[in-house]
Parts: sequence; structure tokens; C-alpha cells
Amino acid sequence: MRKSKPKKRYLLPDPKFQDTLVTKFVNYLMERGKKSLAYSIFYDAIAIVEKKTSENGLEVWKRAMNNVMPSVEVKSRRVGGATFQVPVEIRPERRINLSIKWLIDFARLRGEKTMMDKLAGEIIAASKGEGAAIKKKDDTHRMAEANKAFSHFRF
Repeated sequence: MRKSKPKKRYLLPDPKFQDTLVTKFVNYLMERGKKSLAYSIFYDAIAIVEKKTSENGLEVWKRAMNNVMPSVEVKSRRVGGATFQVPVEIRPERRINLSIKWLIDFARLRGEKTMMDKLAGEIIAASKGEGAAIKKKDDTHRMAEANKAFSHFRF
């Protein structure tokens, strides 16, 4: 085990919207240290969302993030040689991280041509309560519901 808990790192707000959550999202989106490219992909995706929905793009993105956030998940727990999937509440920080990760991962798997279109499509779908990221959240909740009988094995 580690000696002490690592220090919390605080992010700077992004240049356009002055929001730290946007910076966190862009950091997850970034590949090979190309942060300016990741920012341009995100901002272009938000512009596409605004054009398609005729709403504020950042508000649609935040709604999509809230829709994708899971509230419970299952963790494996060994009890007497058997492994049980125990449903556990998710910390707020992890909820945000999972929603960001799922939105980006399922955007990458979409069929559109550019990453901006893929991300915009996934954001619009998630804000409406549909799409692959929402399905992942529902599957996670369903798994936790199915294993509710093992909740007394909590950590």
C-alpha cells in the first residue's frame, strides 16, 4: 500500500467557456499530448451540436454528461472462495470520470467521418437519453439491481 494519499491536482479552466469540467473532458479526449487539437475537436463538436439542436451547445453537453452519469456499479468481492458482484454507490468524482470516459469511448466507435461529428452525435444522443453511452449506464444499473441480494457483502 502507498504511504500517503496523493495530492489533489486542480485543473485550470478552459480558454473559451472558463469551465474546469471542459478542461477535464479535453484531457480525456487528448491523444499523444495534442491538447490544442483536442480543444479544437471539442469546440467544433459543440458548434455542430449548436447548429443541429439550435440550443446552447455547452448546456446540451452538460445535460448529456448528467444523463450518462451512473449512480451505482458492481465491484467484485471474494467471500469464502466464491466471487460476488456487490453493488456499490459511486463517489461523485468517479461518476464524472465514468461519464466522460463513456461519452468519449462510444463517440470513437460511432460511424461518422470525423471525430467532431462523432462526438457531436454522441452528445446529442446522450442529451436525448439514447445512444451507446446511455445504454452502458443502463446496463451498469441493471447489473447492480440484479445483484442487490449480495449488497450485505459491502466493503
